[in-house]
Amino acid sequence: MHNRVGIGWRPELAAGILSNLDRIDVLEVIAEDFFDRSARLRALKTLAAQVPIVIHGVSLGLASTAPADRKRLEKMARLVERVQPESWSEHLAFVRAGDIDIGHLAAPPRTSGTVDSAAANLAAAEAVVGSLPLMENIATLVNPPASDRDEPRWLCETLAASNVGLLLDLHNLYANSVNFGLDPKDFLALLPSERIHAVHISGGKWIHNGDLSQQRILDDHLHDPPDPVYDLLTDLAARCPNPLTVVLERDGAYPSIDHLLAQLDRARQALEFGRATQPDMSAPLRPLPLMETPGVGSPSRMRGVT
Repeated sequence: MHNRVGIGWRPELAAGILSNLDRIDVLEVIAEDFFDRSARLRALKTLAAQVPIVIHGVSLGLASTAPADRKRLEKMARLVERVQPESWSEHLAFVRAGDIDIGHLAAPPRTSGTVDSAAANLAAAEAVVGSLPLMENIATLVNPPASDRDEPRWLCETLAASNVGLLLDLHNLYANSVNFGLDPKDFLALLPSERIHAVHISGGKWIHNGDLSQQRILDDHLHDPPDPVYDLLTDLAARCPNPLTVVLERDGAYPSIDHLLAQLDRARQALEFGRATQPDMSAPLRPLPLMETPGVGSPSRMRGVT
């Protein structure tokens, strides 16, 4: 099974990345950095000829109850058409209320209404862009008001209703689990592994308001992934049937490129450990005894997204 490990493209890291493409399997670029910017787009197309590229959007807000912004979708469509990335992705979040951009990715209320609105927005995105994005779970410091279900259930329902694959951010999963009293491994086990195709890893920091008993993890992308994130990556590799593309996110306080490359190597090691514990899927399956054969009308397993 061919897993890949890469890094998010940032101008501050450009020299180090370009000098070490032999150790980087894939690059993830932020879509909005290239909207309406011809010179940057030409440079991106040159880069795409050297290394596989995936595109990551941050401004569509596809989990909003408001319809997806047509102009933003059209910009994404033009970028995807010109760059021909291997995939594109967005967040299960909202980023604006009415005509006002709130300036960050916010968790929507976890209700049947937002499941339905996300499905409608993703159908619109597929119609305009020509393909469905992978959708990423987000970190939050506040449980969304008016929610009537927990995050694992809402994620599963949204993925199923929209028929999309999951870009699983393991630090977001870890931070939300710690912040709201869930077990991260239990959270991971509840997700449909057949829908997981890509992974983000990153780091954050502990914050508190003076009361250490109420400290929480802030996902800031300014720190190394903590040990539990690599442990979760091993667990995911053990259960996921799909090849995984893992991307290290770093948005500031940049260490040396050697330090970042060491984190990519650690991610590869975590994947290898997990894959080594998977059952041999290539072995022929023995037919079930006749008495155990499912009857007509038995529920089938959910199909994975291709």
